[in-house]
Amino acid sequence: MQMPEDYLAARAALLERQRSRLATLLSCVAESNPFYRRKLSADLGTVSTSSLSTSVFSSVFTTKQELCQDQAEHPPYGSNLTFAPEVYTRIHQTSGTTGEPLRWLDTADSWQWWLDCWQEIYRLAGVGAKDRVFFAFSFGPFIGFWAAFEAAQQLGALCIPGGGLATDQRLRAIEQHAVTVLVCTPTYALRLAQRAADMQIDLASGSVQRTIHAGEPGASVPAIAARIEAAWGASCYDHVGATELGAWGGSCGIDDHVHILEEQFVAEIIDSNGRILTAADASNEGRQGELVLTNLGRLGSPVIRYRTGDLVDLRVDPCACGRAEAYAKGGVLGRKDDMVVVRGVNIFPSALEGMVREFAEIEEFQVQVCKQREMADLHFEIEVRGTSGKQVAEALARLIQQRIQVKPTVELVPRGSLPRYEMKSRRFRYIDSDFQS
Repeated sequence: MQMPEDYLAARAALLERQRSRLATLLSCVAESNPFYRRKLSADLGTVSTSSLSTSVFSSVFTTKQELCQDQAEHPPYGSNLTFAPEVYTRIHQTSGTTGEPLRWLDTADSWQWWLDCWQEIYRLAGVGAKDRVFFAFSFGPFIGFWAAFEAAQQLGALCIPGGGLATDQRLRAIEQHAVTVLVCTPTYALRLAQRAADMQIDLASGSVQRTIHAGEPGASVPAIAARIEAAWGASCYDHVGATELGAWGGSCGIDDHVHILEEQFVAEIIDSNGRILTAADASNEGRQGELVLTNLGRLGSPVIRYRTGDLVDLRVDPCACGRAEAYAKGGVLGRKDDMVVVRGVNIFPSALEGMVREFAEIEEFQVQVCKQREMADLHFEIEVRGTSGKQVAEALARLIQQRIQVKPTVELVPRGSLPRYEMKSRRFRYIDSDFQS
């Protein structure tokens, strides 16, 4: 497909700004960041920073395991610190769901960069100063929603914290304040909707116009987004980011496009053949692979060519929203380390959740991947609203078998027996030494 000239010009200008900011970042870390001075010493010693691009580091990547190891060797915060300790003003950490939490420091400037990224997420979703934004989560060391709260405040929106409130209290607060924007995980948006139905609250006729979701995949999965939109009578938007990276993307409302904030990040992918491709290498048909990101404005504690573990379908064809950035079609398709092989079929948890969410009667679920006779099997536990539980269980089993050619077992369990989640959900369990736990 022939790209429009104005779109090509906008992308060329964007990439030129990227190169300039990347040169600034690399000059900064070359001078005073111990972690990256060691890591990039050979390249930084032979390449002029005025012409640097990520391509000169063709064999250099940063991984989460490497960052954790650095913090273990240089406690408590590691050596990826560009400035003196007294310059840093904030500390956050990862959830630690897959190991030891990773601690992260930010300077005042780096934190403002975080807020600038989140403000762009809001603009993508059409959120502005006239909105009333409710944050349905408890504040803690997790970074994402702190940044979301302060960024909304800088936009001029009325910010309503929901920390410390029970689900019922949050629903009442949403009504009382005539909230227009809800920020929470997709799992918790559905939980709020379930509880609202029990309380006979009609959310779909309420004041909320937009819901923005982070913390876990889901808002870009069509079935999950449809459930949220139907329950709330609102448009559903996805956001993607990470403690160590920043808020790197958000959806614009066009199809399932999640734009990468290329003003702030350089995006590359590693495809299934191990090739490293930039956004410029992607075609209209897209390129699938593991997303690699370099953040450009977090000078106090940057990450360069960070292997996110997120699998994306990277596209550079023009989006109807008019933005020039590349986008991930369908958002994050799955985690590289979450994929399991069941009866010879590659399966991602997000795909299974998408099928479950096609059934409005299913309130909550859990999946076990376990080995029997040296073969992996899927076992679902589901809670169903109403009296049609057996029929729903049978229909779900048929749908999964039709879609992925794997026959699961589906068990009906009593309502309220499965755990509920406010932050990252843990619905998938791997029962065997060959699988993750």
